[in-house]
Amino acid sequence: MAQRKLFCQRGPVCYKISVAKEYLLRDMRDILAHKHFAKAFCYENFPNIVKGHCSLLMRKLHGVEDTLQKNKIQNLKIASQTIDGLVINPGETFSYWRCVGKPTAQKGYLPGLVIATGSFRADTGGGLCQLANLIHWLVLNSPLTVTEIHHHSDALFPDDRRRVPFGTGTSVFYKNVDYQFQNTTGQPVQLRIWLDDTYLYGELRSQKPFPYRYRIVEENHHFAKEGEEYFRISQIYRLCIDKQSNAVLNKELLLSNHSKVMYDPALIPPEQLREETPCL
Repeated sequence: MAQRKLFCQRGPVCYKISVAKEYLLRDMRDILAHKHFAKAFCYENFPNIVKGHCSLLMRKLHGVEDTLQKNKIQNLKIASQTIDGLVINPGETFSYWRCVGKPTAQKGYLPGLVIATGSFRADTGGGLCQLANLIHWLVLNSPLTVTEIHHHSDALFPDDRRRVPFGTGTSVFYKNVDYQFQNTTGQPVQLRIWLDDTYLYGELRSQKPFPYRYRIVEENHHFAKEGEEYFRISQIYRLCIDKQSNAVLNKELLLSNHSKVMYDPALIPPEQLREETPCL
């Protein structure tokens, strides 16, 4: 018996109606949650750097054309200008897509790499996950509170000069797959974002220093073969450290990775491969 088609599968018009409905439902959920979204900008640096970071613009991605990565840089330049200087006041929420807006060709966005349903393809505005990942890393190293995040479920590419633990990124897809955090501190914070020819840079700034610093650590990292499939396994923790005494005040489990390896298992470093019994 043939499977009944969903409304969104009945043609381009039905698909557009379904997407518009989902956008409307998303906006209604945000309104009903009484969120106050950050909108103000300041282009004079706040005096204190809470966390700074940079990420490489061009990486070796197995099976991905360099053109898509070059286009990604153009996309990041456009998107970063919508966030640079944003001030998130106490109680306000940062929404990635409310800042960036819909990435369209009319705005200058080019086809870049998009990850969806365990694979990748080219689409307009692709590559913007890198900017969301950078912002999330800054937030993880601060007392701000993540309120919406969508982790990548699979390991799509081997590591290439990775500087942060695997699994600490976030998926974003306009506009229902958003990245949001709330300023639950007692002072405003500021995001500064910029690029050069090699790196995407970001800083989270505040008016006054916070009493704690944070460190993200990865434990038990390895690969395991389970049946005929390979998985990347690790636990990601966040340490809250008192600046004056250097004492670890709290160790919080952020994520337990059990991610299916989608690339050629021959590229897994042999020293990182363990034999494991599949979880039941």
